[in-house]
Amino acid sequence: MPAPVATPVQNLPRVLDAGPGRVTTRVQVAPGERVFPGHYPGFPIFPGVCVVEHVHLSALAAPPEPGLVLRLAAIESTRFLSPVFPGDELDIELTWERREEGWRCKGVARTGRGRAAAVRLRFTERSEG
Repeated sequence: MPAPVATPVQNLPRVLDAGPGRVTTRVQVAPGERVFPGHYPGFPIFPGVCVVEHVHLSALAAPPEPGLVLRLAAIESTRFLSPVFPGDELDIELTWERREEGWRCKGVARTGRGRAAAVRLRFTERSEG
C-alpha cells in the first residue's frame, strides 16, 4: 500500500483476511490519538471522519485485484451507528464491486460493542509513477 500523504489517524489497519471481493482488517484506536483532546473534551469519541479514513486505508491495503493502484474518487455514503472510543479495536469488513466508473467498496466497521459505521467509497484505477 502506498503510504498516505497525510492522515488524521495514528495507526494503520492490518489485513487479517483477503479473498475474492472481500477483505477483513483490524486496527487499534490508540488512546493517544491526536484527535481525542479536541473531540468532546472529557468524553473522547473517535471522530467519524477517522473511521472513514480507516475504511479508506483498509481498501488501499487490500485492493480487489493484486497490483491494482487505487485513488479515492468519492465518499458515496456514511452512516455512523455507535461511538468508537480510545482503546477500541476496529474490525473492518470490505466488499468490492466492479463498476463502470471504477470500483465500489462497501465497508462495515465494528467494535466489541457492535456495528460502528457503514461506509461506501468509490475508487478509480491509476497507474503508479
